[in-house]
Amino acid sequence: MGIIETINSENLKKKLPVFKAGDTVRVHQIIQEGNKERVQVFEGVVICRNGGGVQETFTVRKVSYNVGVERIYPLHSPRISKIEVKQKGKVRRARLYYLRELSGKAARIQQARYTGEAQQYQEFDATERVEAPQEEAAAEAE
Repeated sequence: MGIIETINSENLKKKLPVFKAGDTVRVHQIIQEGNKERVQVFEGVVICRNGGGVQETFTVRKVSYNVGVERIYPLHSPRISKIEVKQKGKVRRARLYYLRELSGKAARIQQARYTGEAQQYQEFDATERVEAPQEEAAAEAE
């Protein structure tokens, strides 16, 4: 592994909940005011996920006092203390930008059916290599 990959793997969070576009999440963000720190919660619908690795981000949208508010969070940021998945959404798109034009009941997302599984977490292993699919293709070619 190169120097950049080792630095990136050190900064990955080890345990993150599994969520996708359409899910309602609560993001617990650490806010620093002067010399005090507090946790601020932002609850809304995930409208997209972008990137991969350390640079991966997700956008959360909520409507507050009839004004739409969107925040973009880095997934592996040390400023995010916790991400809770409140409900799974039933959507057929990876990007829900069309919600920006909708308002009221039209902007609601149908809840996915309960499948009986507890909250799942995505494990990030620093020892995984990115080149694995290329090595398999080379082995098959021989």
